Amino acid sequence: MAFFEAKNIQKSFGRTEVLKGIDFDIEKGEVLCVIGSSGSGKTTLLRCVNFLETPDKGRFYLNGELLFDAEDKHSKSDAEIRQKRLHFGLVFQSFNLFPQYTAIENVSLAPMLLAKERPDYKTNKKQIKEEIMEHSAELLRKVGLGDKEGSYPCQISGGQQQRVAIARALALKPDILCFDEPTSALDPEITVEVLSVMKELAAEDMTMLVVTHEMGFAREVSDTVIFMDGGYIEEMGSAEDVFGAPKSKRLQEFLSVMK
Repeated sequence: MAFFEAKNIQKSFGRTEVLKGIDFDIEKGEVLCVIGSSGSGKTTLLRCVNFLETPDKGRFYLNGELLFDAEDKHSKSDAEIRQKRLHFGLVFQSFNLFPQYTAIENVSLAPMLLAKERPDYKTNKKQIKEEIMEHSAELLRKVGLGDKEGSYPCQISGGQQQRVAIARALALKPDILCFDEPTSALDPEITVEVLSVMKELAAEDMTMLVVTHEMGFAREVSDTVIFMDGGYIEEMGSAEDVFGAPKSKRLQEFLSVMK
């Protein structure tokens, strides 16, 4: 059984079917890239995986265990969804940093809030906070921003803000790190620095699910590529097969436009 599995994921908004039965899996340490035209359903799929949207039908499995079943009302409760979301880190298109917090405060915020639920928090409050801040500083160093701990989002570039967002997504040590077109809001020259960090994470065997329009990144880094069209997976396979010998006419047309 794969590390993460999605089975028959369906999602509609009103009468509009956005996901029409999606099946895929990700092995531990694998990078899976999702490509496709605007409106194909790829961002909705990512939001369902992260439980920012709740699938209408289907199941998710993580590490051999059932994580979510749309038929089970208990698995849709707010408390259950909140716990399930902790398995996934998400890097948004537009950074979504809190402007009133410094870089290190943005990274440490979620771990600090979560730590307050620990039964030993009151007893070991100082030590816990120190450990969280050290881990947050380490993550900023990891993404090349060790000298920006005290900087506010308005004081750093878009590429640096996105790298802070990556560090923030890593702060809770997720099982799967997800990216929603992380370079779409960046200038081409800044895009390189963000993709470089993502490549380093891939080289460290971080399990990643990436919705992207960066064909070069998908071709070079991904283990598996999914091409979505009209709410379906039109084609899925290795990067070599998808980019080198596409079977679907729709995929061929898409790739010709993206060159």
